[in-house]
Order: sequence, then structure tokens, then C-alpha cells
Amino acid sequence: MDFKALAKAARTCRRFFEDQPLAMGDLEWLVDCARLAPSGKNGQELRFTLVGNGETCQKLFALTRWAGALKDWGGPHPGERPTAFIAILMPQTGKELNCYDVGIAAQTIQLAATSRGWGCCMIQSFDHQAVPALLGVPQDMKVALVLGLGVAKEKRVVAPMPENGATTYWRDAEGVHHVPKRSLEDLIAVRF
Repeated sequence: MDFKALAKAARTCRRFFEDQPLAMGDLEWLVDCARLAPSGKNGQELRFTLVGNGETCQKLFALTRWAGALKDWGGPHPGERPTAFIAILMPQTGKELNCYDVGIAAQTIQLAATSRGWGCCMIQSFDHQAVPALLGVPQDMKVALVLGLGVAKEKRVVAPMPENGATTYWRDAEGVHHVPKRSLEDLIAVRF
């Protein structure tokens, strides 16, 4: 798969094959990919908490919120929930560069997951008090993002931007998840 095809396929995934859990080695491989990504001033200040399939995974799932734009959907149903999570930690007194590093690491993990047919959902809507307590996050660190992971169960596609310019994603009658994207011409501000 060429890189553009990989980037196009790496849409947020919110439904997973729960009967096909990822292994701890899979999570370690994903973090190893993120470890190789660029880091502001090569500071490498991020840390990662790996949560495999089991009781902690179920407890963490209960502390997350899913797909706010899908008003009639309360999140993945039993049998479609993530089988693993990676929490990306950054220093409590994080500098602006740490925020960029979180995005770079999260996108690297999502692309790596997609390359193996796995799905990834970057979650910032979680209980910011309970999640660090559940995961035993050190006092000098905070959870920046939680990534829900598993074998992708849903089809996700890039859709053209509707005429009204709405960026809200939706699902069609077959359950295909559509993500509208602006055209290349709409994004290029100027050419010199």
C-alpha cells in the first residue's frame, strides 16, 4: 500500500472485532513505531501506558466517550469494543512542543495500526480524574490522549465535502462511516 492510500485508510475506527484481541506484543510494536517518530528538540518526554484485553481494558472503556457527532449512538456495543488501549502521557508541566509530540505519536500509532488492518480511535473525551487513577499515572505526568485499538470491524471512507460545508461524519444505512474532507484546492492558501 502506498503512503497516500495508507493515510486515506487511517480513519478513526469505533467498532472492533472484540473476539480478536490484540496481544501485548502488538501494543509494544505500535509504541516502538511511535518511539522512532520525530520529537521536539528530540526531548522524547512522552510515556505510554499499555492496556491489554482484560479487566483494566473494560474499566478504561467505561471511562471514555465515543463519537459525539453520532447523537443516536452511545458508543461501541458489546462485541464491538476495543480490545486494547494505549494512553499517551506527557509531563504535567508540558511545553507546547509536548503537545505536538502527542499528535505525532498518536498519528504514527494510527498509521501503524492501519498498516496491519487494525483500527484506532484517538480519544480526548475521557474522565480526566478517574483514568489517571485507574492507570497509576505518576504525579508528574498527565494523560494527553487515550487510543482505543483492535481489529477494525467497520468500514470507514473519505467522502467529498457537502455543499453546505458541514464537516460532521455520518453512517449510512449499511453502517459505513463517512468522513467528509475538503478538496486539495480548498486547502491550498497560495502558490508561489
